[in-house]
Amino acid sequence: MSAELLHSPLHERHAALGAKFAAFGGWDMPLEYAGGGVLREHAAVREGVGVFDVSHLGKAQVRGAGAADFVNSCLTNDLGRIQPGQAQYTLCCDSSGGVVDDLIAYLYGDDHVFLIPNAANTAEVVRRLVEAAPDGITVTDEHRSHAVLAVQGPQSAEVLAKLGLPTAHDYMSFETATLNGAELIVCRTGYTGEHGYELVVGWDDAVAVWDALIDAGVRPCGLGARDTLRTEMGYPLHGQELSLEISPVQARSGWAVGWTKPAFWGRDALIAEKAAGPRRRLTGLEITGRGIPRGHMHVYAGERDLGETTSGTFSPTKKVGIALALLDTSAGLTEGDVVEIDIRGRRVEAKLVKLPFVTPSVR
Repeated sequence: MSAELLHSPLHERHAALGAKFAAFGGWDMPLEYAGGGVLREHAAVREGVGVFDVSHLGKAQVRGAGAADFVNSCLTNDLGRIQPGQAQYTLCCDSSGGVVDDLIAYLYGDDHVFLIPNAANTAEVVRRLVEAAPDGITVTDEHRSHAVLAVQGPQSAEVLAKLGLPTAHDYMSFETATLNGAELIVCRTGYTGEHGYELVVGWDDAVAVWDALIDAGVRPCGLGARDTLRTEMGYPLHGQELSLEISPVQARSGWAVGWTKPAFWGRDALIAEKAAGPRRRLTGLEITGRGIPRGHMHVYAGERDLGETTSGTFSPTKKVGIALALLDTSAGLTEGDVVEIDIRGRRVEAKLVKLPFVTPSVR
């Protein structure tokens, strides 16, 4: 099966570091590294600095006169809220309000938007944009033209500055730079809740940039730690907290919807759902008993089935089990209420908590 998976340009570097690999969106990516493991890699990001190879993420260019207006008429968030040189979290929805994908849009100008979708959904996002694009606007899938390295943690700015890269720009903004002759984009974004940057670099230059980061003392981190970090922050993962069956309203991602925009895919359905109130809503659960929750475990109040967990893990920061769950809003549950999670046939108590589980330092 692994022979059928795509490889990042850094695959050999990961193998040399003793990485354990796993499939992510059709790619063979490092889960964790020898001598590190999820707990140490997680701690490196919360306390120091780590780097993730997230080159499996998609990349697409939208160019042509009116490109920004076109993207704005398709995706949920309002590009009119930001300026060239800034990035924005947004959603691609279908007519039902379900989420095709969540992605980051880099605004270069009225005629150029760069998109970073999720790996497994890139082709579908590009297909929909190509189908909708008017004459004069081109949408190009550049999935394997760029690598992405996420440098995350409280020491990330210090390390990148020593390498001569810009670090002082605001959150969700980007600048271009060079490192060892490689041109790259340095964006103040991430998926960990920590101060951090994502470096978008040409595919063939990825090894040189990776080596410079490792030589500077940045710990390599796998996607296992990335998942525990994002779960502590309550950040959604497509296919778990967002999907064609889970809308932004249900996932508490309504902040990424430009509700007053005249048009975007799924607008009518989402406005109707927001007005009526969602039948279920994403909730944070913290285990008070013994056990580690995972996804797709049922949650109960007495004998009432409230819904199920979407993600669950052990929180290395809080030292308890935590979960995200889509729960029935008609139950009227509030922060502090106690429910039970069925963990492999055993009911374990958990309390509802306000997200995120850990205070972010991203800003």
